[in-house]
Formats: sequence, C-alpha cells, structure tokens
Amino acid sequence: MAKNLLIVESPSKSKTIEKFLWPDYKVLASFGHIRDLPPKKLWIDIENNFTPSYEISKDKIKKVEELKKEAKKAEDIWIATDEDREWENIWWHLCKVLNLDPTNVKRIVFHEITKEAITNSIKNPRNIDLNLVDAGQARRLLDRLVWYKISPVLWQKIRKWLSAWRVQSVAVKLIVEREREINSFKPEESWKITTDLIYDNKTFKATFNKQDSRVKKFKSRQDVEKFLHTIFEDELKFRESKTKTWWEVIKLNKKINFIVKDTIKKTSKRSPWAPFTTSTLQQEAYRKFWFWVKQTMALAQKLYEWVDLWWGERTWLITYMRTDSLNLSKACLDEVSEVIKKTYWEKYYTKRIYKTKSKNAQEAHEAIRPTSLKRTPESLSSVLDNQLLKLYTLIYNRTLACQMSDALVEVTTLITHPENKTNQEWITKWEVIKFDWFMALYIEWNDDEDELEEKDSYILPDIKSWSLLDAKNITWTQSFSRPPARYTESSLVKKLESEWIWRPSTYAPIISTIMDRWYVEKFDKKYLKPTDIAFLVNDFLEKYFPKMMDYKFTRDVEEEFDKISKWKLKYQDMLASFWEKTLKKQLIYASEKAEKVIEKVWKSCPKCWSDLIYRYSKAGKFIGCSWYPECDYIEQPKEEKDALEAIKAKYEWKPCPDWVDWTIVVKVGKYGPFLASSEYPRVKWIWTIKSEKDEILEQILKERWLLVDEETWEEMVVKNSKKWQFLAAKNYPKVKITKNIPADVFNELKNRLQNK
Repeated sequence: MAKNLLIVESPSKSKTIEKFLWPDYKVLASFGHIRDLPPKKLWIDIENNFTPSYEISKDKIKKVEELKKEAKKAEDIWIATDEDREWENIWWHLCKVLNLDPTNVKRIVFHEITKEAITNSIKNPRNIDLNLVDAGQARRLLDRLVWYKISPVLWQKIRKWLSAWRVQSVAVKLIVEREREINSFKPEESWKITTDLIYDNKTFKATFNKQDSRVKKFKSRQDVEKFLHTIFEDELKFRESKTKTWWEVIKLNKKINFIVKDTIKKTSKRSPWAPFTTSTLQQEAYRKFWFWVKQTMALAQKLYEWVDLWWGERTWLITYMRTDSLNLSKACLDEVSEVIKKTYWEKYYTKRIYKTKSKNAQEAHEAIRPTSLKRTPESLSSVLDNQLLKLYTLIYNRTLACQMSDALVEVTTLITHPENKTNQEWITKWEVIKFDWFMALYIEWNDDEDELEEKDSYILPDIKSWSLLDAKNITWTQSFSRPPARYTESSLVKKLESEWIWRPSTYAPIISTIMDRWYVEKFDKKYLKPTDIAFLVNDFLEKYFPKMMDYKFTRDVEEEFDKISKWKLKYQDMLASFWEKTLKKQLIYASEKAEKVIEKVWKSCPKCWSDLIYRYSKAGKFIGCSWYPECDYIEQPKEEKDALEAIKAKYEWKPCPDWVDWTIVVKVGKYGPFLASSEYPRVKWIWTIKSEKDEILEQILKERWLLVDEETWEEMVVKNSKKWQFLAAKNYPKVKITKNIPADVFNELKNRLQNK
C-alpha cells in the first residue's frame, strides 16, 4: 500500500510523474476543477457577507469518491497544481471535498515535468496560500455577480439570452469602437514624388522630402503641378507632357542633374525579442502560421502534456504555456549558452535577464520554453505532426534567439537635390545588416496586413558628397490615408494586453465566447467585425453600466486582486464596495429608467397588422412581428434583399462552368450566399462569391493572359497564403504548378480600386 498520495490535475501528468517517484508514492488526477458555483442561479449570499455555495460537479462525483477512498489509506497527502490563483483555488477545493486539513496537506510546485523538477519539489513542499485562494475567489464571485445580475436586464430591455461579462463585454467594446472609427473615417489625399537616379550603372529611387529645410507635403494634384514647375523650367513643355501621361513615368524633356548634398551613416542595434509568454506566443503563431488563438493554446497544451516519442517514452516538450513571466531558469540559461556557442560561435551569445513590464503579472511560471534544448526540431520531425512541429520550432528558436547578441544594422541616408534647386532635399535610405547575430535565427513579424505595400531595398556603393547623378525620370503617385484596420485575433490580444485587460491565459476563451455568442464574426476569414446586436448591447452597457465598461476599471480590479493576494484587502470588503457603490445602484437605475430597445421597421405585419421590428438570431438580423410568438411572420431586411437580388442578377442562369448542361443558381447557407448548380445537391458543384477586389484582380490577370500557364496550358487560379496571393493550377496541389503574381499587377489593382 502506498504511504503517499500525490494528486495532480491531469491524467497524462499522473502517469509520467509516478515513474519519477519512489514505489511508496501513488499519483492520481483530479481532472481539473472539482467543484464550482452551480449554474442557473447566483449562488452567492450577498446579505451574508457574500458567502458562496459551491457544489461538486456532476461529472466529478465518481472521481471525488475515488480520491476520498485513496486519501483514507495514505499517511501523507500531496497536492501538485500550478502556482497561480486559479490552481491554488483548485487545491483548496480539493481539501474541502476530501475533508482534509489544508495545514496537513503538502503543496508542491514544479514548472516542468522532468525527474529533477519533480524530486526537487518533493524536497521543498509548502502550505496552502489562503491569500491566493481569496484572490481567486474574489475574481470568481465578482464575475458571477456581473454576469448573473446584468444579463437579465439585457433580456428585459433588448432580447432574451443575451449575456454581459466583466471582460468579454470590454473586448466587444474595443471591436465596436474600431468599427466606428472605420465608418467615420475620412480619407485624406496625398502625393509622393520620386525620381530614378543613376550612379555607377546602378539605378535607385530618391523621394522628395524637404524644401527650405521644411518637410513639404502635397495634398492635391495642383500642389504637385506647382512644385514640378520648379524643376521643369519650360512650363509649356511640362503641361504638354503631362496631359496624356499623368499616371505614367514622365520622360524628362532635358537632362536634369542631381547633386549629392550629404551621406549620413548610422549604426543601430537591434535587440532580440524576449522569450514567449502566453500572449506573445498567440500573436506570433497567428502572424506566422495563421493559427487562431484557441488553436495555438490547444497545440501548446499537447506539447506541454505528452508526446509519444519514437523510443516509446512519454515526456513534456515545453514548460507550462499559461504564463505572463519572462523568467528562464538557471538550468535553461546554461543549456542555451552551451547550444549557441556550439552551434554558432561564442560571440553570438549574450546572457540576458528579462523582466515583465506588466504591473499585474503573477509570474507564477517560467516563460514558455523547451524542457530540453537537446530535443531539436529536427529530432522531432518524424514524431510531431506539421502544426505541432511548427509551434515547437517557433518556441525553440525564440528561446535560443533571446540569449543571442544584438544585430548591428548600418542605416545610410543619401541626401540629394536638383542641380538648379539647392533648397530642396531628396532622400534615399537603405539598410545593410553588418552582423546578423540573433537575426540569423529569428525575426519577429508584425501585424501589418497590407499585401499591396511595396518596399524598396538598395545596397549601394559609397557615394561621395558633391557627386553628380543623372535623373532618369520623375514619377508622382497619388494615395489616400487608410482607416485603422479591423482587429485580427493577434492584434486584439496585443490590445487587450496593452490595456492590462484580464490575464493572457484567458484571451483564447474571451475571443471564442464573443464569437460563439454572435457578438463578433470573422470578416474576410481573419478580421473581427461586430454584429448589429453588438452595437446595441455595447451602447446599452456603456450608458447604464459605465463603470464596468471602463478599461480602467478592469485594470484597477486586477490591482485589487493583487492586494487581496498580499493580505492588504479582504475579498468580502472588495465585493461589498463594488456591490453597494456601483453595481446595485446601476441595476436599479437601468431597470427603472432604461426603455426597451426596439428597432421599428415602420410598417405593419401583413399577417396580423402589428408593428414589424428588427430581430436577431445567430444567422444575423431579420424582420419579425412584434407580436411574436403569437405571430411568426418574418422577412429579410431591404439591404439584404437588394444585395441578394444583385448577386442573383449577376450570376443566375449563366452556364455552370463544370456542368455545361446546367445553369448557376444562388443559394443561401449558414455562412451566407453561395453559387451552386441548378441541379444541386444532385450535382455537387458549388462556388464562393468573390469580393470586388478579387474580381478586379482576376480581370487584370485575364487581360494579361496570366490565368493560363504558357508551358503546360493549365488553367490557373488565384490562391491565398498567409501574407500574399499567388497563382496555382486549378487542381493544385494535385497539379503542382505555382507562379508569383507580378508586382505591377498589384499596382494596377490599387489604382483601379482607388478610381472606383
């Protein structure tokens, strides 16, 4: 009989940990949370000092009986859960349901599943931290109060089954505010003037920057004309040359020389990025692999829990993936140093200690890193599937790179001016990486999603001051300022973290919840766009529950949780203050003063002559009878009808591409309209409806005969990858023919979109 019973939360952990311990240890799993507040009621006695009524989850009753039975047999009981508020609460709940005295239970903590980490934790047990327990309870009870007290007000004033949350509602607010910024945005016109300069048979661009030592901006075509008159001395020739070639390169009527005024060289350092926390891993996995936040966490969980290696052993590949800490253990730093010096060169290594900037970081774990750098991505390529290998490689490389030397980049700025205009400045910039160091291994991507952006890159020889350069031609380009981009999952996580909203480990469920509840939908497969009901709910909450919707409130609450965890504040006092001073008053005010939110259509129901109103479902907005459920009349809104009719007029009754004997019809499915064969579903031909941008791109490619491969005569179609679009055979990847789309095609696309 085992003298020691060790309880962990995960069954896969229990099997591995038991191998590392002595024969008199038995390891069992609690399978996470044992008990919680029951559903359907508040289960918090507000009048009795906010006393909660917990209940064992139905699916855990059998597990609790098993644990009780084993606990009676054991002499010593150990509990191992992660070192933060949530898991300290799990331990406390375990003690309560097993009728154990927390002071007699040994609490151990480890940040990686290795024999050394497990045995060291057994040698250094501690007792329960009741302060952390109280802080965890405060969060759970506060969120329960908000959810169960405000949601019924939404049911009463807007419609049934809506939900309000302390954090998710604030995330929806961010997305709604961004959408309103986009809708109210007014584009500003601007122009850029460039010239092609030639030196030593090399051509490079110079961009006009300053006149009379002041940055000069061009806001109209007239501004450009006025400026170009200063270069084209013969105004008549300039006017003649521009009339037919305004959007093309202007051939200079006479030779214009440019003189090099100055060459400025600066060497700058680029420091490596810190090791991964939960939020930075989520962001980078989205940028590089398009992994959704929820998907990243699921993959990281697999890497953390277990992997069947080819030699039959089970082991953890990474440390705990829910962390806000940037710390790396001494053992890890020593191993990183050894690997870098062996794989690269001693000068590539620089020891670094990172500290988190977040005031609310718990730092209960290490940063996310491999448990052993001896397990290289190459050694696991035959074991891990493609997605797991990508994520592991990302974590592995980031861990090494964070301890590598700064990269040295030489930035050169060449300042020139026309020979006859010494008061002007035209600039050319280029960068040369002198020493790549950490950049040889890892470069972080950013959230810039503009696929049409062109970036010039030059590596030019030294050009001495006062050198004479030939100007080949001059071009001017019109552009318009763009509205802020909608949030992606990656950029939303970044924003939530910058506002200190909640913990990074919760970002995945936050995004999943607001999408599952249909407050937010995916637009163009990646952007988060608020639905109509999101605007209604957000505006209602902002008006009647402004404190909860204030970003500062969410930050301040986290600081109060920290005070509770340090025994500077009682959680009952914190809840009482929030209830009496804020929530209770706002609930009374909203119930009495808020009118029911009804969007009238201003016409009568054809079935019962009651008023028609806008209603909402998971499929979106629709028109229904105000007398529902007595009257079940529904219809589509006019804008949706018009949009559907326009699609039908464009596509219906044209020949089906793959089945010439039948025609195309427009069908409406769960995700909106799509094209299908007139014999659908017997003939299973369906096609997505292209966006205006994709249609214009396809038209340009047709005009240039790029939709047919010149060598094989295979039909080509446009495909989308993470960062760009490319051409591929229609039956790709079965037919492995791909081509890049020429850059001038995207320039043409940009011009046509702007001129629409």
